[in-house]
Amino acid sequence: MDRICNMLRNGTHQAVFIMAGPGIGKSAVTDAVTERLAGSMNMLRIHASSALAGVPFGVLTPYTGELTAEESVSPVSVLRSMWSYFEKLKAGNGAAVLLAVDDAHHLDDASAGVLAEVISAGWATVVAAARPRPGLPQALDQLWYDGLAERVDLRPLNREQIEEVLAHVLDGTAPGATVDAIWHASGGNPRILDAVLHDSAESGVLAKRNGIWMLVDSLPADGARLAAVVAKDHLRRGPEEQEALKLIALAGPVGRKVIEDISGAAVVRSLLDQQMIVETPGIPAELSIWNALFAGAIRNTVSVSRSLQLLEKVQAHQDPTLLQGEGRLRAVEWALECGVRVGDDEMMAAAKEALRRFRNRSARSIAARIHAPALVPLAQAIQARALYNEGAYPEAAALLDGCWLPLAQDPQGPAVLLLRVSAHQAVGHSLGVVAEDVEKHGGLSSGDDRSWQEELVHLLQLGAAVDFQALDRAVDVMRKGRPAGAGGEPLRALAEGLLAHALASAGRPVQGLKVALLAASELPPLEGSLYFFPEFVLGRLVSDYLAMGEWESAEREINHYAAGHAPGAATFNGSLQLLHGYSLLRQGRMERAYQVLLPSVEALRLNDPLQLYRFGTALGFYAAARLGDAEQAKRLEQDHKDAYAGWPAHDLLAEAYVAAAAEYLARDGKGMAALQTLMTTTEASARTGNLLEVLAICWDLGDPSVVPMVQTAARGVEGRWAEALLALATAWEKADGDSLMATAASLEEAGFVNLAREAYARASTVLEQAGERRRSRQAVALREKCDHELGERFREGRFIAAAPTVRLTRREQDIVELAVQGLTDREIAQRLMVSVRTVEGHLYRTYVKLGVRSRDELESALPK
Repeated sequence: MDRICNMLRNGTHQAVFIMAGPGIGKSAVTDAVTERLAGSMNMLRIHASSALAGVPFGVLTPYTGELTAEESVSPVSVLRSMWSYFEKLKAGNGAAVLLAVDDAHHLDDASAGVLAEVISAGWATVVAAARPRPGLPQALDQLWYDGLAERVDLRPLNREQIEEVLAHVLDGTAPGATVDAIWHASGGNPRILDAVLHDSAESGVLAKRNGIWMLVDSLPADGARLAAVVAKDHLRRGPEEQEALKLIALAGPVGRKVIEDISGAAVVRSLLDQQMIVETPGIPAELSIWNALFAGAIRNTVSVSRSLQLLEKVQAHQDPTLLQGEGRLRAVEWALECGVRVGDDEMMAAAKEALRRFRNRSARSIAARIHAPALVPLAQAIQARALYNEGAYPEAAALLDGCWLPLAQDPQGPAVLLLRVSAHQAVGHSLGVVAEDVEKHGGLSSGDDRSWQEELVHLLQLGAAVDFQALDRAVDVMRKGRPAGAGGEPLRALAEGLLAHALASAGRPVQGLKVALLAASELPPLEGSLYFFPEFVLGRLVSDYLAMGEWESAEREINHYAAGHAPGAATFNGSLQLLHGYSLLRQGRMERAYQVLLPSVEALRLNDPLQLYRFGTALGFYAAARLGDAEQAKRLEQDHKDAYAGWPAHDLLAEAYVAAAAEYLARDGKGMAALQTLMTTTEASARTGNLLEVLAICWDLGDPSVVPMVQTAARGVEGRWAEALLALATAWEKADGDSLMATAASLEEAGFVNLAREAYARASTVLEQAGERRRSRQAVALREKCDHELGERFREGRFIAAAPTVRLTRREQDIVELAVQGLTDREIAQRLMVSVRTVEGHLYRTYVKLGVRSRDELESALPK
């Protein structure tokens, strides 16, 4: 707006053309520009429309009312009339004329020619809004080519702009998953975005949970605001375009020829030009509404009887054998909506397609209508997986209890049993309870000749116990070709995934990574499985990378999955974000980790397919306590206590992080004592990789007595992280300034910035004691550089022996910066997701540290 207004005021251009697709905001910007300039210019409006597009000079009638019928079709007479009208306006106040033209792409050629003459002669300044397709009439376009007009293209909002909008309109934090869902649903279109936000908030789909805005269900297509957008759009269209849009919304993606046969090729071309529909190339080429939510809203405007009539029209022109994928699914959904009978085999194929696309509600609805006895068990399993995707674990478990046995010989049998185990674990049932039930009802054998069901349960028990040796033997047998009955490839993928995790826990992540990569390479035959093998293997792959200290590789795997599996984001995003937060935490990027972990815990509270919620609450509790956010820390501690479900293999580390968090909060020694006890357990001793992580937590908490144990454990653990920790521990024990400085530099170069920070801190103390104050100060400066890179300007801790005279924690620094900017305590609390009392407490402690009495004195007293 500033740019457009400046051009119009300064006279650098006689016209500005604002180009944008429907709903992007060209009319809103035009209105805002005219409102801003109303005090300095005479305003006139022209509203072009499709109805007047065929009437020469039709849109100019308000300014040519005094002409005779013969004169009203003469370009010269119309021009004279316009000039006379403008001169009368100018005579009143002497101000120039600004002519605002809305929907200029609908201007007839005659009117466009007159406006081009008006602009060229300088009689008036013009701001015109139009769509890029079909675009401006040639006469106006020529002015742009000749440099007399400027063109401003408005584009859909990108993800960052959507995030900025949500930050502006929502009181709280919108996590990445919420931003992504709203961005994809709206297509960056401001009009749709506005409708989506209002409708989802009003329906409770967009809900605030512990300061985090979460989507608790699919974004609604039946909200009042979106319905109003559709109604307004229909009012501007003729009946032919309206019917074509309804056909495409109901059937899409649908063959272009089908719609052309019904509505005509001209209508299809017009809708394509207006960007209301999009064409997918192929054989046949297919048409869809430009936005899925908009399509759903159009469908909601069509009555069942009318929908049935349109269905019959489409079926008369459509070859059903050409339908595939989304088009085939939509054909079944539409038929069922109209009450048309669909065969069970066709519904089964559609239900599978809906499940593959994570259209859970549709998958459940279609599968529930299948009544053929031979297909009912699989239909129930499909319903159960859809319910599992939605976090409805008790309902999923109940369905799976009834269908897993009938599917024992089905190729999906192992996936269904795995899903059943997961659903029961999600509601708090132990693996042992499920195993007993499997043995009771499955008639399973004992000894070496296990059935595949018994083998599956046995593998899960070994994975829960993190018994990498037994898992390695089982995988070796499978690789040598021992038949696994109906289990086959699913059991091998399961065993390899469990082995990869167990090897990482045992301190062998390099070996574990090889196994995880092998498991990942064997996933293609399992595509379409009712169990989430890709996500299961991904979690193990990321765990191995993190255990090795390969942070970038772990992030790459997470991002690669997220980019290629957008439909499953609502189900698995919480799990992915937890892995991301865990990676940041392991790197020492505590503030960023906290910002990721809080939303991930809220997402897992709604939907926890990989059983990570209990582990996630432990990590969140640790990060909150570490950063001094006591209120959130206590809430997350209670969440962890209340979490009854979780994958047992994560419990050892969860217990360690909870104990450390408790120590950060209370500083009473109890948390440290719990950690020291945990180190001596048989479980910890058998898992060298986990033990080393526990020792690192203790050391970071301020217990250097564990350094010799770190050295011993690190020598038995594979990967760069263990090597880095061993280097730090060795230099720490040596207590030589030169060695510590060299170690710190190499750790920093290797990407272990948090370990380098500790080496610099230790070096500063050793050098200070040796009387080398200049080098000690250098070590302090390098340590602070690491703090900045990690996102912590100054860090409190027992390791930091040489620190600035005035030391503010990261949280205090953030709060002070916002206070200096003029934000109130409540605004700061909302921005940082803490309580007002927490902000007040931090400010009070900052005043004491800096020796000031009010906010007014803060800025001058801050350490430079």
